[in-house]
Amino acid sequence: MKKYIIFAISFILLFSLFQVLSGMLLTFTYTPDISEAWNLSANSQETIIKSSHSSFLLTLFIAFLSATIAYFIPKNIPNNGVN
Repeated sequence: MKKYIIFAISFILLFSLFQVLSGMLLTFTYTPDISEAWNLSANSQETIIKSSHSSFLLTLFIAFLSATIAYFIPKNIPNNGVN
């Protein structure tokens, strides 16, 4: 049970950390297209939300990476005779 708790906590922390870091990376590398936004806003009063379909794959990859790292964390912690 102790290993599961360590795994769950480390997974949640790693997943959150990787999500924040990927959000920061995407924010730093984003270049807005002002002229396209201006043209879209001049033609209609609708709100248009664009998204890339690769965000699900990125989230899935981050979850897999977090789970893999979290899996090996309890193995590196000494047991001290407790199972």
